[in-house]
Amino acid sequence: MCKFFRRGFSAAVLLVMVLSMLVLPQGSAEAGKAPVHELNYFKSYETEVEGQKAYRIEIGMDRDGLEYQVVAKTFVRKQLVLDMKNTQPGKLKKDIKLSSSVAKRLTINELERRHTQVVIDLGSIVTDDMYKVHEEKADHKAGKPYRLVVDIFSEPLNQGETFKGVKGRTVVIDPGHGGSDSGAVGPTGLAEKTATLAVSKKVKSLLEASGARVVMTRDRDVDVYGPNASDRQELQARVNVGEYAPGANIFVSIHCNAFSNPAAKGMETYYFPGSARGQQLATYIYDELLKDGGLAGRGVRTANFYVIKHSSMPATLLELAFITNPREEKLLGDDKYQNTLAKAIVRGISRYFGD
Repeated sequence: MCKFFRRGFSAAVLLVMVLSMLVLPQGSAEAGKAPVHELNYFKSYETEVEGQKAYRIEIGMDRDGLEYQVVAKTFVRKQLVLDMKNTQPGKLKKDIKLSSSVAKRLTINELERRHTQVVIDLGSIVTDDMYKVHEEKADHKAGKPYRLVVDIFSEPLNQGETFKGVKGRTVVIDPGHGGSDSGAVGPTGLAEKTATLAVSKKVKSLLEASGARVVMTRDRDVDVYGPNASDRQELQARVNVGEYAPGANIFVSIHCNAFSNPAAKGMETYYFPGSARGQQLATYIYDELLKDGGLAGRGVRTANFYVIKHSSMPATLLELAFITNPREEKLLGDDKYQNTLAKAIVRGISRYFGD
């Protein structure tokens, strides 16, 4: 500082310099933060989902691309908690009474700036197969903005259908990609990581309803190893989930195919060369997918894919459809078709364990 004074700088000039460095210019890190979602819409009503009665809650906002997590709390209080990043409550009521036996009350809490929680008080404990959360695009004709949709059921979804042979078994389900790795992306923007997770969750619900134990390599949109991992680190982390799961019987990795030509189509399954049980698992699931999925069959094939090569248990990798094919991308994003795929996968697993 003494050098500055010797060169003729006054204390006042120095102060101006320091202050100018502290002022954030336009386009700075502050301006570059993710946009804030303001809640601006709420509706709740009885409906039917997949043939079962459900209580639906819609929470709308002024833009899409919401980052959120869902947690079910089943201890002192029975609740579903939606944790929303870069969100503010807006003008919605903060305390809403709900007219349902499965959902009693909804509260909106701003935990801190740009961080909102929506808490739904439930009528009873819910398991993973008793609620579903998904996003809906804006429907301007109906006067509905982009919104988060919560469906709550009074009993497990698809409770009526059971699958023989899976009770007491431990199945590892690996939803392909996730987090920083979107996987392939379809022509309208559907990411492979989104489709694989949706189908995997449905597979999990069906298996658990029939008495199986399911271990997921990921149950939300995250990297399994962590951000900025190498491909090998990420894939080995998925293998490790299965290897460290006590009594794990099979490993099923769920993916969507992609190709530069949008006309490429169909479904296929893979196993590691020389794995007789892996071949059997891949074949049974392929047969069921082909029967129910209605897409072109590309066969049961061998490959050196990392996760099926390094799994010590029988393993298969499924390519459900080509996400780069416009028709198949639309199917992969459809809730009913995702259920069709999930049931086919579980039927194939049931046949495998029935042998």
